[in-house]
Amino acid sequence: MVVAFTKPYLSVPDQIALLKSRGMVISDEAAATACLRRIGYYRLSGYWYPWRLSTAPNPPSQPTLAVHDEFRPGTELRQVVELYVFDKRLRLLVLDGIERIEVALRTEIALVLGLLSPLAHRDPAYLNPRFTHNPRVTSDHTKWLEKLDQSYSRSKEDFVKHYKKKYRPPAPLWVAVELWDFGMLSHLLRGLKSRELDILASNYGVPRRVLLTSWVRSINFVRNVCAHHGRLWNRSMVDQPKAPKPGEILALDHLVSDTYARERLYGVVVAIRYLLQTISPSTSWGARLGELITSFPSAPGISIRNMGFPANWKSQHLWS
Repeated sequence: MVVAFTKPYLSVPDQIALLKSRGMVISDEAAATACLRRIGYYRLSGYWYPWRLSTAPNPPSQPTLAVHDEFRPGTELRQVVELYVFDKRLRLLVLDGIERIEVALRTEIALVLGLLSPLAHRDPAYLNPRFTHNPRVTSDHTKWLEKLDQSYSRSKEDFVKHYKKKYRPPAPLWVAVELWDFGMLSHLLRGLKSRELDILASNYGVPRRVLLTSWVRSINFVRNVCAHHGRLWNRSMVDQPKAPKPGEILALDHLVSDTYARERLYGVVVAIRYLLQTISPSTSWGARLGELITSFPSAPGISIRNMGFPANWKSQHLWS
């Protein structure tokens, strides 16, 4: 039952005292004070959650363990901060891979769709009817165009200023793509017709268009988490990437039967890695991810499996 919030305000010294009373080991109060002031108690609480005590379900019909405020014996704030720093580095590296995919995919869509018409992104004749028509409400395409036109009118980018001085709107596809964020990219991708989707998927070595649209949607979810500085390391994926069929992509066969890996971050970083092999074959992104995962904090109660990484993930052909 939802109740009114009644917890009192706590100063930083009070926060430290509360953590200690619950069993958190804080050996350096000055460092703890700096962390709590810089990061915040509530934000850090998402990282110390795995160290909280839990008991068997009570009553037995309860589907999950009961979690208490107290910490497991030996839990140190230092470990929590190390996990937080790891997660920050992880977000930055994942964003680096996503940026490359975003830029490349926008360019590829401009090349494939622009061949039909400079304004193919605005013309329902070149798009999927399910995207452009809805007899009951405003179509996804109309809403998508409204967002694009707002971005165009508000943009202070030099290329937009240059275009506005010489030409009337709307801008052609190869100009408009530079105004898309990843969400707009993902939405338009799902609004393409099968023929163009098949071409795009083939250009990236993806055997089925549904895999490409699923992966891009999942990558967009992770991109939003990273962009808003959200916790990434043990997050469940709201938009999970579809797995290939057995034998369809041999490098991804280990993902087919591992549902948990797809529910967590690993399934998305697999998609990022696979797409980057085509976009930037010489990239060191996979190696840098391996180095980062190797630095995962060593502490009871947490492991790379919380991110969906299998124990033998580095031995998989995809990462070699």
